[in-house]
Amino acid sequence: MDFSFYKSDLSEGIRAEGEARRAAEDVLVVLAERGVTVSEEVRERITGCRDPEILRHWHRRAVTVPAAEHIFTER
Repeated sequence: MDFSFYKSDLSEGIRAEGEARRAAEDVLVVLAERGVTVSEEVRERITGCRDPEILRHWHRRAVTVPAAEHIFTER
């Protein structure tokens, strides 16, 4: 059986895309659980991000920011 697909660039890309989507959803879930309103613009920026390091940073900030827009700024 050929398992080369699972190690290919295509499969790595698919996996990374799924991880980014989950990370973005985690940011949105934290904000929602805290009752923080998320504008469509903020939602699009979060879901459009594909950088896992940035998403992790935003996730940590989502725990304490007073407004969703503040996850993008350092305070």
